[in-house]
Amino acid sequence: MAAPLSVQVEFGGGAELLFDGVKKHQVTLPGQKEPWDIRNLLVWIKKNLLKERPELFIRGDSVRPGILVLINDADWELLGELDYQLQDQDSILFISTLHGG
Repeated sequence: MAAPLSVQVEFGGGAELLFDGVKKHQVTLPGQKEPWDIRNLLVWIKKNLLKERPELFIRGDSVRPGILVLINDADWELLGELDYQLQDQDSILFISTLHGG
């Protein structure tokens, strides 16, 4: 069984507006049978942090196009995207590049 993990989840570029305007969240993910990955984290975020308009953040089982994801300041595309296995004290940053005009 995977142990609980403490991670920092941060939202920027306007994405924080979907989370009551709170940019930084220090969260403890509960222990579970499978290791935590980004796919599981997104489900957890949707259930526990997301306050409004999930369609602006989630599409299917991933983030919607236009949201950059950085894991410990590295592009998630270099780390396996949804399959990246979270480590204790990881920092995950979601930045929206979607802006009205």
